[in-house]
Amino acid sequence: MSRMETKDRIDIRLPAVAKQVLQQAAAVSHKSVTEFLLHHGLNAASRTLADRQLFELNEKDWKAFQEVLDRPVKRLPRLKKLLSKKSILEA
Repeated sequence: MSRMETKDRIDIRLPAVAKQVLQQAAAVSHKSVTEFLLHHGLNAASRTLADRQLFELNEKDWKAFQEVLDRPVKRLPRLKKLLSKKSILEA
């Protein structure tokens, strides 16, 4: 990972044993705890986001997916009514 300008900070609370494990893992990786957490945290975040932004289908499943998308719109009056009301968060 290239060197980034560091401005922001994240503080976390964790059990002492968790801190020890992170320190040991960082040490055997020849990184500081900050470098270790940043590297592995960003990798985990990228995988988490990719799982929600990209999905792959084989040819059979892709065709089935396209067929569902190409179906005529099914009218759902109760859903339309529900979505036309203000949310409890908007009140």
